[in-house]
Amino acid sequence: MKELYFSIKEAAEILGVSPLTLRNWDKSGKFKAQRHPMNNYRVYRSSSLERIIADIEGGTNKSNAEKRMRRLVIRHED
Repeated sequence: MKELYFSIKEAAEILGVSPLTLRNWDKSGKFKAQRHPMNNYRVYRSSSLERIIADIEGGTNKSNAEKRMRRLVIRHED
């Protein structure tokens, strides 16, 4: 399956943080973003978002963040 990428706004919505928080995490190395090759914007892999959600929540139960991510994945696939 092809890897999906999310914008900083979408990733922030999934994780329940602000885009500024993601920028700070990227700068500090806590959660590095990928860069879009054409415009150099920050983008986030779906697998990276899944991993950080599992780290934050201990991977025990499905969260609102995972539900929001599924909605965005569906929107991206359309």
